[in-house]
Amino acid sequence: MASTMDAKQLSDAGKQIVKAAEGGDPASTLLHLLQPLQKFTATEDLLRQSKIGIAVNKLRQSKDAKVAQVASQLINKWKVDVKGSGKGGKAAAGSSPAPGAQKAGTNGTSSPAGSKTDGSVKKEPIPAQRKSTVAPDKRTITTDEVDTKVTGDQSRDSCIGLMYNGLAYLSSASPDAILPVARAVEQAAYEVHGRDTSSDYKAKIRSLFQNLKMKGNTALRRDVLEGEIEPKRFVTMSSDDLKSAEKRAQDAALEKENMKQSMTAQEEKAISTTMTCGKCRQSRVAYTQAQTRAADEPMTTFCECVNCGNRWKFS
Repeated sequence: MASTMDAKQLSDAGKQIVKAAEGGDPASTLLHLLQPLQKFTATEDLLRQSKIGIAVNKLRQSKDAKVAQVASQLINKWKVDVKGSGKGGKAAAGSSPAPGAQKAGTNGTSSPAGSKTDGSVKKEPIPAQRKSTVAPDKRTITTDEVDTKVTGDQSRDSCIGLMYNGLAYLSSASPDAILPVARAVEQAAYEVHGRDTSSDYKAKIRSLFQNLKMKGNTALRRDVLEGEIEPKRFVTMSSDDLKSAEKRAQDAALEKENMKQSMTAQEEKAISTTMTCGKCRQSRVAYTQAQTRAADEPMTTFCECVNCGNRWKFS
């Protein structure tokens, strides 16, 4: 099982990952090599002896959004594993020691691989994630020094930047954790729109960004960052789905109040000769207008034919 991988197995897996990445193998190959590692429970000793963290960490800069996302998730998981096992945690029960990691003799025999001459293990640093150095409400790709030029397409790279700026707003997450998610969201939007940077694709990205940047939409930003809302679902959500619960409640209350007012304000009606009744075909129509929906939506016009009394509305 992957959870009992020893240092040699992890070291071999790391070499295969590096070879595949440097050889330009497809993303599917890299994802296949990363899959067993998702069940592996890391300890500080195993990470140092195998150097698997260094190999996986390099994939966080992969041009494939999915590979970068999985690599970042693995690094984050291993950091949690190490903290949970305590400083200098030992290998999981059932795992084997690294080759040459048996006790070294004191009568001139060689030291274990990767060890100091006194027999202690030479420490390899666990890849650390960067932290933002500015206030959470000021975070952008510029302040976080994030490079979004990863697709070779200027339009797509700009859209990755927008997604990063939206996800980073008011967030304490590391830039290294946010960027893979931003790339995955852009990739999903690109796929949904036929792998074309069309006006619809750009409009969707702008809409997602605007919703992420709303101060009260904390839950949306959190759920996208933590994977509760997957990129494929996120890029197909309606404008109403993207609203916060508070915003939806406010809009519903506004619509109810405006509808109530529009139904009682019957005293003054303008007469139009440009509108035609669909029932009697006469062009004497009394009408009023009211804002029955959100402020950024068009007004609703309530019409009544003076000739036959037919009523209708449109917006």
